[in-house]
Amino acid sequence: MRAAALTRRRLLAAGGALGAAATLAACGGEGGGDADERPGSGNGGGGDGGSGGWTFTDDRDETVTLDARPQTLVAYVGSASALADYGISCAGVFGPTLLADGEPDVQAANLDVGALTVIGNAWGEFNVETYARLEPDLLISDIRQHPDLWYIPEDSADAILGLAPSVGILGADTTLRTMLERYAELAAALGADLESAPVTEARARFDTAAAALRRATADNPGIRVLALSATDDKVWFAIPADLPDLAYFAELGVEFVTPDSPDPGGVWQSVSWENADLFPADLILVDSRTGNLQPDQLADAKPTWNGLPAVRAGQIVSWIPEPASSYARCAPIVEGLAEAIRDAARTPRAES
Repeated sequence: MRAAALTRRRLLAAGGALGAAATLAACGGEGGGDADERPGSGNGGGGDGGSGGWTFTDDRDETVTLDARPQTLVAYVGSASALADYGISCAGVFGPTLLADGEPDVQAANLDVGALTVIGNAWGEFNVETYARLEPDLLISDIRQHPDLWYIPEDSADAILGLAPSVGILGADTTLRTMLERYAELAAALGADLESAPVTEARARFDTAAAALRRATADNPGIRVLALSATDDKVWFAIPADLPDLAYFAELGVEFVTPDSPDPGGVWQSVSWENADLFPADLILVDSRTGNLQPDQLADAKPTWNGLPAVRAGQIVSWIPEPASSYARCAPIVEGLAEAIRDAARTPRAES
């Protein structure tokens, strides 16, 4: 299997690169309970490895079969974050995990980073020797371009994937709801109890939030929403259909502004700051990941930002394009968007 090649679009989707990774102490997997299977899904769940072995079919239609349930897990930071909400621990992670000051990156906010071995902290970083020393049973990551595993460097992919079986969960050409279901299924296969109170409460909260977002879009129609990432030289307008969270929000009635000239490969349309007002909107979602400029920085450095009608109206929402795929992580995100749309007013520019 080949790994994703480095492109500017992929680097931005990754939220930018950080410095060298820190290597910390490892911890093991945990959790108990039987696996479940999503009804009607062609992608299977996993079996309890106690006596009959363990199996899981991922979104590449590749089936991992082991003698027992895997215990030593290594995962992309977003995957590890999702599994942590089900009580499943990873021994190692790769991807944006630590900031320069040693604090958790926004994508690792719910992880005990002091109890993890960070195998790679930036795009292109993956310490194969450190990974091998963990003696991993299973590698887990998203799939952003089928069949590539996200954040596995191309030049060391063969060595990495030769050390342990891998599982990939689709993170593109899908919706957030489907990603949540698939990570829940994987967590169950790894020993999580999907009927435990924290899990059922988180799912109920997410469902309630989704219903609230649908009501907000119906009660306050015509609010045009634009999602973007901001770097020093460009504005990157998101293509809603190409991002699982935005695609799901659109299903719930959010009226997204859709850029009309996507960059090669889709996902974004990039323009210079002189053209930041290309797409009028009432509400702006701003990428909050490390490596992207935030509203306070934009207000100080980009005059065209301050002139946007949504900015003048104070109608800005923080946005994580790669939310951890658990109900617990995503419920507050949907709640916040529902509140923002409910309270938003149409701006003069968007009505013109």
